[in-house]
Amino acid sequence: MNIRHMLKLYVIPDRQIGAPRTLLEQTEEVLKGGATVIQLRDKQSGGRELLETALAMKRLCYDYNVPLIINDRLDVALAAQADGVHLGQKDLPLEAVRPFLPRGFIVGVSAHTVDQARIALKSGASYIGIGAAFPTGSKEDAHVVGLSRIREIMEAVPIPAVAIGGINEENVAEAMKTGVNGVAVISAIVGAPHIKKAARHFLSLIS
Repeated sequence: MNIRHMLKLYVIPDRQIGAPRTLLEQTEEVLKGGATVIQLRDKQSGGRELLETALAMKRLCYDYNVPLIINDRLDVALAAQADGVHLGQKDLPLEAVRPFLPRGFIVGVSAHTVDQARIALKSGASYIGIGAAFPTGSKEDAHVVGLSRIREIMEAVPIPAVAIGGINEENVAEAMKTGVNGVAVISAIVGAPHIKKAARHFLSLIS
């Protein structure tokens, strides 16, 4: 799989921001709009409900030949036969879970500093997520690292990367100039009145 292409438009459906549309409804719309990868991030659901959602989202993503990444929960990612998992700095370290990963399994790691990015690369991460690029309302504890930090990481570490945090139609071009392979978007797409149209517009801006 071409990871750098996969990261082009990384969309994260959200129960609150995308309401009243369900996670599955949001997922289908962004897939129709051209999303290149989907992440399931749902901290409210228990393991059983999260697995059911992951299985349903996996079927949708399979129809569009788009990878599904599960945030944080490696157990759910493996049980749902998702394409990968995304690990934060407070999650299980990649070195600890590597023995359990299937061949070709995608592992994303959040990185906020050059050192964290270097560790992710050394540990065998498929890609890193760098952010927050801009102030964001979708994650209350998100620390804004800014575009200069993202650019610094991209210049120092040769690993596929996606910028995340507060990215919208007005600033996506600036985010892409840092050298990242794509952007991860929540509010500006799943919170838009017409999700599919918003996704297509983002793709045109990135291209």
